[in-house]
Amino acid sequence: MPNNTEVKSNRERYTERLKAKYPDREFADDEALFGQINDEYDGLDKELSGYKEREKALSDLFASNPRSAAFLTDWRKGEDPIIGMVRKFGDDFKAALEDPEKQEALAAANKEFAERIAQEKEYEGEYQKNLDETLTTLETMQQEEGLPDEDIDSAMDFLVGIVRDGIMGKFTRESIEMAIKAIRHDSDVEAAGHEGEVKGRNSKIEEKLRKAGKNDGTADLAGKNGGGSGGSRQMPDLGAIGRYDGTQNIWERGGEKRKAINR
Repeated sequence: MPNNTEVKSNRERYTERLKAKYPDREFADDEALFGQINDEYDGLDKELSGYKEREKALSDLFASNPRSAAFLTDWRKGEDPIIGMVRKFGDDFKAALEDPEKQEALAAANKEFAERIAQEKEYEGEYQKNLDETLTTLETMQQEEGLPDEDIDSAMDFLVGIVRDGIMGKFTRESIEMAIKAIRHDSDVEAAGHEGEVKGRNSKIEEKLRKAGKNDGTADLAGKNGGGSGGSRQMPDLGAIGRYDGTQNIWERGGEKRKAINR
């Protein structure tokens, strides 16, 4: 029996992995695909570099003081850190706490600890407050604009991805292009509206000129049986438009002053 299982190329498999990771992005051409691959490698290189730096710092610490390595290992296994300090450093730890020359430094360290805890609580409270306001805004937008849950989720995933990348100092081409489009949106809309207004005005002028050059369908009174003169029929006075011959703009030809349009 023939095997009808579809064999996917490496390109197709990798593209599927990227789409699963970035569902809001498209990789239809090589530029988009390889651009994302390059961004992925840059991110991995930064992460790997960070891991290596932290690993080296710990290695240097453990090499300089083996007791600190043992202390951290026991702490990771669940031992109380204070008990561990006493167990590993004994009288040295006790003496450091009672050393008069270190009291000022110990007091400063304790103050720093208390301030950090207070700041973390403040940040946590501010974060929760902002998150509640964001959820309210999303709910309001969804109700007012009739947005499905999928659109809201995709938008938030995209924004969270930008924030996460920004913390790492990473901004993709797609994110930058989207930001530029958002910044230019109002001016582009205004320019398009102005262009449409000019085209509409020009169309009206052309229509008037076209109608002015047409015969209006009445009998030619200047002909053989007509009672008029032999000259051409007198056209109605259309003001500036009727005097337009193309050598000057319509305002100059009509001897009229153009009014400024306030925008």
